[in-house]
Amino acid sequence: MPSVERKRILNLFAQHVSAGKVRFYHRYGFTLIPGRREGAYLYDVNGRRYLNLHCNGGVFNLGHRNAQVIEAVRRGLDACDIGNGHLISEPKALLAQSLAACLPGDLKHVVFGVSGGEAVDAALKLARAVTGRPGIISAQGGYHGHTGLAMATGDARFRAPFGPPPPGFSQIPFDDLPALESALTPGTAAVILEPIPATLGMRLPAADYLREVRRLCDRCGALFIADEVQTGLGRTGKVWAIEHFGVTPDMLISGKGLSGGIYPITATCVNRRVYRFIERNPFIHVSTFGGSDLGCLAALEVLRITTDRAFLAEVNRKAARLAAGLETVRHAHSSIFLEVRQLGLFIGLRFVDTSLTLVVSKALFDNGLYAIYAANNKRVLQWLPPLTIADAEMDEALAILDRSLRQVQTRLSYRVLRFVARRLSREPV
Repeated sequence: MPSVERKRILNLFAQHVSAGKVRFYHRYGFTLIPGRREGAYLYDVNGRRYLNLHCNGGVFNLGHRNAQVIEAVRRGLDACDIGNGHLISEPKALLAQSLAACLPGDLKHVVFGVSGGEAVDAALKLARAVTGRPGIISAQGGYHGHTGLAMATGDARFRAPFGPPPPGFSQIPFDDLPALESALTPGTAAVILEPIPATLGMRLPAADYLREVRRLCDRCGALFIADEVQTGLGRTGKVWAIEHFGVTPDMLISGKGLSGGIYPITATCVNRRVYRFIERNPFIHVSTFGGSDLGCLAALEVLRITTDRAFLAEVNRKAARLAAGLETVRHAHSSIFLEVRQLGLFIGLRFVDTSLTLVVSKALFDNGLYAIYAANNKRVLQWLPPLTIADAEMDEALAILDRSLRQVQTRLSYRVLRFVARRLSREPV
């Protein structure tokens, strides 16, 4: 695309959407305006190709423009539209049935939404309604969305500009059972956690942590909500991350990847105890576009693909292959590249300090790989390859990582790294 057309898009975006975002990306040379997109790759409007290991938090679990999901929606367009949320819907019923079939325990009922934040809001509302309690406990550095109640579970920097949070919300350190035990009270309605918090830097919990969370919640009558918006749908090598830890929550939230990257949809999956309240109050929560008929058709195809045993076996094979390659790269750069945090294809790369991670992100971008650091732990670079990534594309990613680290170490002094990092860290993320 001619540079004049690229400039026109940037000007329009700055004038009518966000001038601050345009300034941020331009200042640090991260400007990417997606044009063509396919599989594991994004192409800038100027034709430059990027291997996408950001995947928008797992939205593109099945790659960009997955042909099977597109075909499911295309067929749906011949017969239906988004539907009417007030009415009975066959696509809704079929998708809820499919979700119930792949969830543990008595998580057999579904409330549909459009965004992850909306799904979290629904879960928190239901927790308060079912228990008659106000208290909500979440993890420091976790992330559950930017809307209403979801925002109240997050860190202060996201909610402070909008005034004081609603009462009843508190945060504790992740993977700290004594802190949770102290925080739980007779007024606690629910504990909401990501099994592995992405924004906190893909921190893996102790093997028994989530089981103990379940036990402590049961002891005080609180509900346990698992936010699997990023970790679900095969990302960790199982359909749901909680399967690795042998725990069944009272509610499980799915989103992002459920859309197939084609049609937005989320699901708040609930057990019988929570469902009884919904059954008594069938119109207590509505969402005009939540669980739209077309969105359900996309999600049905996503579930058909991601719950297949052969597909999950491939995810685990790829994860092992990538783990070996990452360890080789880490060993070659062990003075700055400290740790690989990984469960399936949910991966965090921890560097020695924030300075390096930020500049490595830029070096990767310049070499044709798009990945970002964890917002609440900038020492960790998030790697979320599409679950459909090919072996050759994994090799390409590893080669780009190795080359980028060599460039960072040989071409930039530590003093320069610190200077760039200070500038980056002052910007809102």
